[in-house]
Amino acid sequence: MNIGIDIDDTISNSYETIIPYAQKYQIEELHKSPILDRSGEFSTHKYTKALHNWNEEEENIFWEKYYTSMLPKMSAKALASESIKELSKNNKIYLITARWDTEKKEVEKITIKWLADNEIVYDKLILNAGTKLESCKKYNIDLFIDDSFKNCKELTENGIRTFIMDSQVNQKCNDEKIKRVYSWPHICQEVSKIEKGEI
Repeated sequence: MNIGIDIDDTISNSYETIIPYAQKYQIEELHKSPILDRSGEFSTHKYTKALHNWNEEEENIFWEKYYTSMLPKMSAKALASESIKELSKNNKIYLITARWDTEKKEVEKITIKWLADNEIVYDKLILNAGTKLESCKKYNIDLFIDDSFKNCKELTENGIRTFIMDSQVNQKCNDEKIKRVYSWPHICQEVSKIEKGEI
């Protein structure tokens, strides 16, 4: 199979790094309450904006200021490296991320180094994938793993099997056609079932 995998909050623990930086920005620069607003449904990667009730300008300033300094500090999810290595034995691995690059091309360099440092194997890295559907069609992805419900929903509706990586912000988003997974060992178990024709 061709397996597509998102990076942030799927391979990396992005939330655990981004939220403290967002809180710093919220407290020190916007002079607003750090209490997170969890009342809504968070179907996309824009949860930082929604949790803090930022307007577009506030969000843009945050990412411009902290984006490249946060990326290297993110840890990899437990057993991601080992699990992806196992998956790569019988499948091609495409890392498809919405991470956008800067004029200095810093994000690509940071991402490649981070993947190497965390021993994440892959066949191809696709950055700035504004629409995951377009990339999945281009590379004939059979299975896509992401934390974004919106992406999973769009892919599922277009005939691509998806797993949604469980996170603190996507738990209110559910669809019986989208398999929720809770860890990288769980993903490996589900992929094994696909390979055996059990699901």
